[in-house]
Order: sequence, then structure tokens, then C-alpha cells
Amino acid sequence: MFAYSPDQFRIIIDFILAEAKRVGASDAAAEISEGQGLSVTVRKGEVETIEQSVDKQVGVSIYLGQRRGNASTSDFSPDSLRLTVEAAFHIAQHTAEDDCAGLAEPDLLEQNPQDLDLFHPWDLDTKEAIQIARKAEKAAFAVDKAIQNSDGASVSAHQAHFMLGTSNGFMGGYPYSRHFISCAPIASSSKNSSAMQRDDWYSTSRIASELANPSLIGRYAAQRALAKLNAKSLTTRRCPVIFEAPIAVGLIGSLVQATSGGALYRRSSFLLDSLGKQVMPKHIDLFELPHLKRMSGSAPFDEEGVRTKARSVISKGELQGYFLSTYSARKLGMQTTGNAGGAHHLKLHSMHTPSGGLPGLLKEMGTGLLVTELMGQGVNYVTGDYSRGAFGYWVENGIIQHPVEEITIAGNLKEMLMDIQAVGDDTIIRGTKETGSILLGSMTIGGK
Repeated sequence: MFAYSPDQFRIIIDFILAEAKRVGASDAAAEISEGQGLSVTVRKGEVETIEQSVDKQVGVSIYLGQRRGNASTSDFSPDSLRLTVEAAFHIAQHTAEDDCAGLAEPDLLEQNPQDLDLFHPWDLDTKEAIQIARKAEKAAFAVDKAIQNSDGASVSAHQAHFMLGTSNGFMGGYPYSRHFISCAPIASSSKNSSAMQRDDWYSTSRIASELANPSLIGRYAAQRALAKLNAKSLTTRRCPVIFEAPIAVGLIGSLVQATSGGALYRRSSFLLDSLGKQVMPKHIDLFELPHLKRMSGSAPFDEEGVRTKARSVISKGELQGYFLSTYSARKLGMQTTGNAGGAHHLKLHSMHTPSGGLPGLLKEMGTGLLVTELMGQGVNYVTGDYSRGAFGYWVENGIIQHPVEEITIAGNLKEMLMDIQAVGDDTIIRGTKETGSILLGSMTIGGK
């Protein structure tokens, strides 16, 4: 499947590290990767795009004491690798010293990485990919005659492998895969032919056989688009708000952003100096679980080779740890948490979880707004101020009354995180985050 074997990757990295030593580097790191993929999109049954990708790259970091230089190349020939090392060396010579620069401490490196079963290549050819995409879109069109258009259906298969090596003794890598199927139908109103609503749904997994049936994806996407027709606005008010699970992951993302090393040492976070303090209600726990097999957020080590560990990030609402790389940890006078490259699989858990999926959470809310789509980038991570365009559904006595559009929802993230009343059991995994829908006690709704 790949042009290079892991042993060949090791030989190349050893060559780079030897060259780095030859030119006078005090330390060095090199990461090499190779991948291939196929992506197909159809729209109204016609093929729109077919993309086949084959890529490879090696990146080199050279340290001269506490000065650092980086360079990369896609040419793995010895001459090109020498030139890349020399380029990184020359860059390091002209950069300022940084007392936090340097490789991770050797005792933190993962020397025996476990196999997390992350590699499941999909032997998918173009013809089969087109058939799958057409099947999803066809199912969407079959739901109702109001589905007359589409933004397309897509199928993607990607597999790659990499190797990281450092001059202080780390050498490790692994293969991985990521696949998805998506569909985005457009519904037209019979009352107003110019009124259209779009929605989408997708399934993603490292294992092709675990992807949802393409017909079910298309059908559900169509049902979501149809449900949005004949939407109304609301008058301005304050009321409870439910973030549907696919967008509730964004609230977890905001927490991660605010507790990441870069934001903290730059003092550009609304959660500065929050370690050991209450940042969410006592019924909330947040776990980082990097060793779950086959999950997209799993990894035995981070981008610096530091071993990853399962941990409690939030315990009974109290912040137990930040998300730190070696550099940001040194900036803060702390130790890396193995999060160079970002958070690993995060699972939100609540002691207050009404049963019955989303309908159970709607019943818990009673009257308020269910938000299913957010627009715009109105989030200030320094102050926590939050204001975004939204689409959703007005709910009374736990029952959806009508779709809602042309509104904004506003609040402050610090207050929003503390105002989580319940988490639904309609759990979904999106990227590295796992949660159900989230009920907030009150937000400002801006309407007509």
C-alpha cells in the first residue's frame, strides 16, 4: 500500500539526525509521513469531483542551544535531505534564543507505544465510491418530493503512516486511517418555492465497515432538511437553550481552547488561573481517554513523542489539568500533559442525564430553544463573550413547535459552562469529542 516501509522511515530519520549532528546541531527532531486517499463527490447523481492523493513529506527541527530552525521537503533523496537539514540549521542560526525551546525531557518519552488498532485501510476504487455517494443522495431524494436539490454526497478513504525520531532517544510511529460518507440535501417549501433549507449528516470511522449505511445517512439528512422548512423568527428573550449533540462538542472545544497552553501563557483566555477551581457544575466530569482503540482521538504519544495518559480534566466541575505541550508547559513553569498537537479523545459525563435521548432532554427543558446549527465566529476567547447566528426549534412543554431562523444566541462562555443543567444520553462522537446534547439554563435570544 505504501511506497516506504517503517524500516525505511527509520533509516531516513537516522540519516537526518546524523546530518544534524554533522552540521553542529545540539539537538534535532525529524518526522516523516506518507499517505494516500480517494475522495469522490456527486451532485444530483452526476460526478462532480474525483480526487486521488498521494503525498509524502519530512520535516526537520534543528536546535542550536535554545535557538530553533525548521525546514521540510517532499524529496527523500540523500542530497535533498542534506539540504533540508542545512536549511533548518541556517534558520536556527538567525533566530533569537528562547529559554523554553528544546526537545521534551527523555523520561517523558514513550518507549513502548501500544497498538491502538488505528489502521484499517479501505480498498475503495473510484467506481465503488461513486456508487456509495449516489446511494446516499438517491435515498435523500426519495424521502419527499420537496427534496429537489442537493449540495452533494461525498465519500472519502484515507490511510497514512508516519515516524518521529529525536536526538534524545525517541523513535516511534504507526499507520492510521480515516474514512467518511456524507450527504447534504436541500429542501424546497411548497408554500414558497424560493424558500429553501439545507442540512447534512455524515458518518466517519477508522473502519469502513463501521460507517453508517449510506441510504440511512441520506434519509436522515433529508429529514433534517425538511424539518427546517417554514421556519419563523422569535422576539428577543431569555430562555433555556439546548445545544444539539453535534454542535455541543463546540462547547467542549471552547473549554479546550481556553485551557490550552498557548492561550494561557499569552494570557488570552477567559479561564486564566482556573486550575483547581470550579469551571463547570458539580455534576460534570470530563475525561481525556487517549488509549481507546480505533477512536479518531486516540494516540499512544503526542507530536513530541511524549507518552499520553488517561486523566480527569474536569472532576465534579473542578478543573484538574490544562492541555500543554513541552514549550507551553515551560512557559507556564509546568510539565507537559502530552498534548502537543491538541487534545485526545474527550468524553463529557454528567450525573444529571435524563433518559430517552433528545426527547428526554426536551422534556427536561420544558420550554425553550433547541439549537441545531450555528453560524459566524462571534466568540471572544479572551473575555468569553459569545454571540452567534443560530438555527433551531422552539419547544413548549417538551414538544417541538416550529423551526426558528434569523436569530442570534448570546452569553458568556464562562457563565455558559457553569450553567449546564443536564447532558442528554444521545451521545455522539465528532472528531476527538464525545458528548450528548447539552442543556443550558438561560441565554439571550436576539430576534425581531
